[in-house]
Amino acid sequence: MGVHERDSEDRGREGAPLGGGLTTGEVARRLGVAPTTVRTWDRRYGLGPDAHTGGRHRRWTTTDVARLERMCALTATGIPPAEAARTVLGEATQEPSQAGWASPAPPDAPPEAAAEEAGEAAPGRRDAGAPPRPSAPARSRAGSGLRLGDVRQECKGIARAALRLDAAALDELLETAIVEHGLVAAWTEVIMPTLQAVGRKWESSGEKYVEVEHFLSWHVSGALRRGAPPSAADRPGATVVLACVPGENHTLPLEVLAAALAERGLPVRMFGGALPVESLVTAVRRTGPAAVGLWAQSRTTASRPLAQHVAAMEWGVRGARRRPVVLTIGPGWTGRTVTGLPRPTGLAEAVALLESVVSR
Repeated sequence: MGVHERDSEDRGREGAPLGGGLTTGEVARRLGVAPTTVRTWDRRYGLGPDAHTGGRHRRWTTTDVARLERMCALTATGIPPAEAARTVLGEATQEPSQAGWASPAPPDAPPEAAAEEAGEAAPGRRDAGAPPRPSAPARSRAGSGLRLGDVRQECKGIARAALRLDAAALDELLETAIVEHGLVAAWTEVIMPTLQAVGRKWESSGEKYVEVEHFLSWHVSGALRRGAPPSAADRPGATVVLACVPGENHTLPLEVLAAALAERGLPVRMFGGALPVESLVTAVRRTGPAAVGLWAQSRTTASRPLAQHVAAMEWGVRGARRRPVVLTIGPGWTGRTVTGLPRPTGLAEAVALLESVVSR
């Protein structure tokens, strides 16, 4: 199901959520899985809601969601779905009766622990439709010790999908975040915090989670390209050239900037990672851009002489020659400020600056 589609299972006649629990789409977003996954677990393993509202409408209670959270926790460790479902259903038969007698939860994985690992309140401790309680940064996790801090709920769903290497769910969650928040806010408040959390986990656990970071980065790149409009036509003196400096291969932040500029109808020429000096100079001469953005992730790749050289390039007829405005972008330029060259500190600032340069 695409992010723009809703079936009768998730919406009422006027498109409003049905009362008495969560819809399948809401449950899927909370868990960080695709709605089709939730339906498959229901149909194939019997993990559906205990009660129906009539017809095909499904409403999920906190107890229903707790079972699915447990299912997610088990499959994230590599347990096959069928085996995980048998475990979940077996644990359900040990739950306290409706008479109100308390009995200890299964020692290996109480629902409260699964919820805390996911950075949410424990099932049953708040109403299903209520917003999640704010939690301390040290308690906000994605399901495998991934510390996310005080972030939007979408970050946790994206992190869970990335940890499970669930391509379908990850694509849908990323697309939803971009559509609902806009590209700049989605990057700043949802995608970047999740990428940073995965990076911290990689650095603190040796070679673990490298595949998760690569997987997440690849799908973010794909979501940016699918969501961006077609490239704007060239306008003399209005093109923006974006490139990583030689030796720099971290292209994702530049891809976000390129997509944000394309959203605003600005002509962009994106040259990606580690562009050699000669090729960068040639590209600037051939396009005659209004601005050039040079990305450096590391201080070892940020080159002040290169930035100064590009900023001094000229083209055009005698008496009306032009030079590009060169932006030094990325953490690599910290402490290596080039006099006279702007250094935006975030995506929104870079977009605003380039818009102003192009509109001159």
